[in-house]
Amino acid sequence: MKTTATFSILFWVDHARAKSNQALIYARITVNGKRATISLKRKVRLSDWDAHKGRSRGTNQNTRILNNYLDEVNNSLFKCYQDLKLEHKHITSQAIKARYTGEDDIHKSLKDLIEYHNTKMKSILKPGTMKNYSTTERYLNKFLKQKLKINDIYLKQLSYRFIVDFEQYLRTVKNKKNAYMLSNNGVMKHLERFKKMMNLAYKLEWITRNPFKQFQLKFEKFDREYLSDRELKLIENTHYKNGRLERIKDCFVFSCYTGLSYTDVKQLAGNKISRGIDKRFWIFTKREKTNETVKIPILPKAMDILNKYNDEQPRNSKDALLPLCSNQKANSYLKEIAKDCGINKNITFHMARHTFATTVMLSNGVPIETVSKLLGHTKLSTTQIYARVIESKISEDIGNLLQRLEDKTNQKEPQQNQSIIF
Repeated sequence: MKTTATFSILFWVDHARAKSNQALIYARITVNGKRATISLKRKVRLSDWDAHKGRSRGTNQNTRILNNYLDEVNNSLFKCYQDLKLEHKHITSQAIKARYTGEDDIHKSLKDLIEYHNTKMKSILKPGTMKNYSTTERYLNKFLKQKLKINDIYLKQLSYRFIVDFEQYLRTVKNKKNAYMLSNNGVMKHLERFKKMMNLAYKLEWITRNPFKQFQLKFEKFDREYLSDRELKLIENTHYKNGRLERIKDCFVFSCYTGLSYTDVKQLAGNKISRGIDKRFWIFTKREKTNETVKIPILPKAMDILNKYNDEQPRNSKDALLPLCSNQKANSYLKEIAKDCGINKNITFHMARHTFATTVMLSNGVPIETVSKLLGHTKLSTTQIYARVIESKISEDIGNLLQRLEDKTNQKEPQQNQSIIF
């Protein structure tokens, strides 16, 4: 049935593949001479088919049901055509077919979005970041199955309430010991990743409104934990006959004096160390997390550790310079070391980075701008979160200020009070 000069719908049967006088019925969409075919998954007797009308002959019940179905298909295809016109979309036979079969943008589901995101971002985001997105995906799938009793949901069905309900679900997830698994910031991290995926859907025009528009992520601010100078010295001066603990201790202390993260220490090779402008040894590398270039002068205590393992790993090789095990094992061993040293803190390898920023750098008067460069941060605000100036440094700065004010006061000659007469 023709509806315009450029758009038509035709129902036809495939005679070539007919079996036992039964043939499949197809719908052919034509726009500007370009065709798209849809199998309707229905059969008709060849002798009953009227090719001119595109319908089955007869008045029996089966014929009426089949012809009613073909009328519905015809109306649905025409509606798809009209909707695309109203949306000012480029109209093609394939676009109408995709709209009818639910394969176009308006019918994209949450799983379609996640699959698209993971495929496109796999070559852009770091493996660790992709692992975090996979965790968020698992929580979304569990939420759909456990709370909504469905396996997937159309993007156009997502609402502000969906996000709020998902947030509450994340806050109530418990482990086998019946303890809550996620802190507030852990919940916010999952929602932040979900929000980034929804922003992508909006940019791709898969959704016309973003359900996150009115939703605010609320992270709790807290000071990053670090080792004090006394605690760092305790670890430095503790030595082990046990090789695994001695190696982890050395790698941790090395990180405390370079600010390198676990991944960057593990990947540190001899070809990343060379002489700097001051003729001393520097580390020239890129942060694994941000791909940001960092240049770090090697302090004496860090160099001592490199020299200690120099015989095992030549400095000019591309092999790792330090014997670092997995992050999970490293953190486990560090807890043993902390207990031996009488340090009542939950020490992790990443704490070395905070210790470098605060105890080694800021507390010794190194400007925060310099610390930011050494840490490889692109924003100074990030450094302010990682490394807050410790109380002793504030006290020292205020003490110096008071001394300067006192010196200025003593330098001035005492002035007699004078009366002012009007």
